[in-house]
Amino acid sequence: MSSPGTEDGRDGHLAGHPGALEPLTGELMAAVLHSRGYRVQADADGDLVGRWDDSLIWFLRPGANGELLQVRTLTAPAFPIEYVPALHAFCNAWNHDRLWPKAFVHVEDDGRARICGEVITDLERGVTAHQLDQLLDCGIATGCQLATEVARLPGGVVA
Repeated sequence: MSSPGTEDGRDGHLAGHPGALEPLTGELMAAVLHSRGYRVQADADGDLVGRWDDSLIWFLRPGANGELLQVRTLTAPAFPIEYVPALHAFCNAWNHDRLWPKAFVHVEDDGRARICGEVITDLERGVTAHQLDQLLDCGIATGCQLATEVARLPGGVVA
C-alpha cells in the first residue's frame, strides 16, 4: 500500500512521475539503493560501496561529467599468481556466455589475483529513478552471480 505523497510506498527520488529524467548523481544513487534497504557508504574517494556476502560492490560515476554508471564487483576469493591463466580462461568463458557483468582478472600489488565484474551504462541524457533502480539491481544481481561462480573455483582463499 502506498504512503501519501509517494509512489509504490517509497520516499524521495522514487516518488513522483516515473518518466522525469534527472542527472546521475551520487545522491540519487544513494537514495535508490537505500530505498531497497541496501546499506552503502562513501569510501575515502567519495564513491559508494557496499558488501554483498563476502564481495564488495562499488557504484561509480566515471566520465567527464560523471555521466557513466559503473557497478563494479570485487569478488572475495584471492588466488595465487600462478592461477592467472585459469582465471583468464574462466573470464573468457563467462564473457562468451553472459552479457553482464563483464568479468576480468585484477592482479593486486601483493601478487594475488582477483576477479572483478563490471556493468557500465552511459546516462549522459539522464535517468529516471525507476530506471536507475533497475540498472543498479541488474548490476548487483549479476555481480553476485559472478561472485557465486568465482567462489566455486579451486585455489581461491577469501581475503
